[in-house]
Amino acid sequence: MMSLTRTLVSLRGPLQSASRAGCKQIQLKGQRWQHTVPQATASNYQLLDDCFELSYGGVVMHFDYVWLRDHCRSASCYNNKTNQRNLDTASIELQIKPVKTRIDEEKLYLTWPDGHVTRYNLAWLAENSYEGQKQSAVQPRILWNSEIYTNAKVPSASWEKFMSCDEELKRFLKNFLLYGIAFVEDVPATLDGTEIVTQRVSLIRETMYGRMWNFTSDFSRGDTAYTKLALDRHTDTSYFQEPCGIQVFHCLRHEGTGGRTLLVDGFNAADKVLQQSPENFELLSRVPIKHEYIENQGHHRNHMIGIGPVLNVYPWNNEVYMIRYNNYDRATMNTVPHNVVQRWYVAHRQLTTELRKPENELWVKLKPGKVLFIDNWRVLHGRESFTGLRQLCGCYLTRDDVLNTARSLGLQA
Repeated sequence: MMSLTRTLVSLRGPLQSASRAGCKQIQLKGQRWQHTVPQATASNYQLLDDCFELSYGGVVMHFDYVWLRDHCRSASCYNNKTNQRNLDTASIELQIKPVKTRIDEEKLYLTWPDGHVTRYNLAWLAENSYEGQKQSAVQPRILWNSEIYTNAKVPSASWEKFMSCDEELKRFLKNFLLYGIAFVEDVPATLDGTEIVTQRVSLIRETMYGRMWNFTSDFSRGDTAYTKLALDRHTDTSYFQEPCGIQVFHCLRHEGTGGRTLLVDGFNAADKVLQQSPENFELLSRVPIKHEYIENQGHHRNHMIGIGPVLNVYPWNNEVYMIRYNNYDRATMNTVPHNVVQRWYVAHRQLTTELRKPENELWVKLKPGKVLFIDNWRVLHGRESFTGLRQLCGCYLTRDDVLNTARSLGLQA
């Protein structure tokens, strides 16, 4: 199967810097990924027994007649003020067919047996058809390794402008959506400052670790993160049924050596597996496995279990939307039949090999004032071991609200 992320979503051009004198929206250099199907005037159609066939913009699409009646955007069927459906879907005759059909350069007109007329823009049908969705991606992204990200010279947001200017926030979120990571500089090196900057983006997701966490290597929780040991690349909260969407890190102080943060684009590694071994990609996206967190430390008693495949994909276009990869927290594999286990390990090993290639590793030294936002559904993180006192704070953000903020600013997310 051809790689969707390779053909539609992988952009290689760097970002133009925004004007320092004001808040100006950045543009992508090079190829821009398009969400909508290209416009065209030439079209033709035919009414088949089981569906309506439309050829438009070089794409042949098929629409069930019930679908065409259900999605009518007339005032009686759809409330354009609230963007909600008025029509009772259960009232539509399942074998319904139009009694009259007309098409011009821009619109399709359907007259139904009760005399109701439905009008569709052809471009809207092309964008919202199953065939159109198969050729589109839900969210634009730039697949990267260390060289690609470094050469892109993605600018960090400035705290003062970030907090007061929506265009600066929009630029930050555009970078975050494209790369899965983004930075804000000159943030007050305090827990309160970190909380304020995160709330500019989204609501904070409170978990068993609290709302905002502030920790050192004191092993106060039953997790390797609370030590000075190195951590291999992983995604967080893989043991949640819905892993946390965004992770925020801010190093408030470090009196010692080491402790660099490791970042790896999991979607880039998954795309390599898809290109090289579609059967391994399919296995990783289909076989559910368990991740587990058991904590009996001090007053903390927790037992969390999350179940899902390593790769979560949209089934209509094979676009990866979440990677769940954490070798520390992967539980006993009792959800995989014995005749699949060996093949799963082979597929998992291939993905691990891609994730561990040195060219895919981006190493960042966090420092006071530099806040890192990570898409926990995409980018794996880790760290090298360290010495001395290292104080880190941060939180998790609700993914839906991050995407909501981005869409509200006119971004595709």
